[in-house]
Amino acid sequence: MTPDQIQARVLYRDGLTLVIDKPAGLAVHAGPGGGDNLERYFDHLRFGFPKPPGLAHRLDRDTSGCLVLGRHPKALRRLGKLFQEGRVGKTYWAVCAGTPPADQGRIELPLKKQSNRTGGWRIVTAEDGQSAVTDYEVLGRAEGMSWVAFHPHTGRTHQIRVHAASMGCPLLGDPQYGGPEGRLHLHSRAVELPLYPKKPPVSATAPVPAHMLAALTACGFDPDRD
Repeated sequence: MTPDQIQARVLYRDGLTLVIDKPAGLAVHAGPGGGDNLERYFDHLRFGFPKPPGLAHRLDRDTSGCLVLGRHPKALRRLGKLFQEGRVGKTYWAVCAGTPPADQGRIELPLKKQSNRTGGWRIVTAEDGQSAVTDYEVLGRAEGMSWVAFHPHTGRTHQIRVHAASMGCPLLGDPQYGGPEGRLHLHSRAVELPLYPKKPPVSATAPVPAHMLAALTACGFDPDRD
C-alpha cells in the first residue's frame, strides 16, 4: 500500500485521533506467521508527528471499515479508557443468511474461546464466558438474507459473528459459524467517540466496500444515497 493509498483511507483526523477505513482481508497487525498487515503502513500516517499512530482497538482481518488510531501515548490512553468503559458508539453493517426473529432486539450471551487439539479455536456461547451484549436492527431484506445493523456494547472477539449465528442467521462468508462460503459481509460502518467533554462526539462513517454492495443493494440499500 502506497502512502497516497493509505492516506486516502483517512476518514477523520485531529490532534488526538485518526479514523481510517480498513480494507477487508488485511490484518491490523502482524500475526505469528508474519505477512502483510496494516500497522506496517502507519508511518505514512504521522502527518508531521514524530511517531506513527497506534491501534486503539482491533478489527478482524476480514472485517472492513472504521478503525480508530491514537496519535500519541496520551491519546491512546484516553481512547483505551473510552473503549474499556463501553462509551464508544459502534455501528456495524452485516448481511446475514436468513433473518433475525424480530426487527430489533438485544442479544446478551456470554462468550468464551474454545481451543481444540489441532491448534484451532473458535468462540462459543457459555455461561462461564465473558459478558457480551449486542443490539441489532433489521434495515432491509431480500430472499434468503437480511441487512442488519449491529451495535455491540462490549468488544469480544467474533462477538457479532457468534451473536448473529445464535439467532439462526449467520453472516454471509462466515462458514466458521454456520454461514455460507465467500467473503465475510461485516463492515464497521460508523464510530462515535466522546473525546471532548464540551463538544459533540467525534464521528466517522466508512463507505460500503465493493464486495458487500450487491447483497446490500438486493436488501434495499441505495448506493446513490450513501
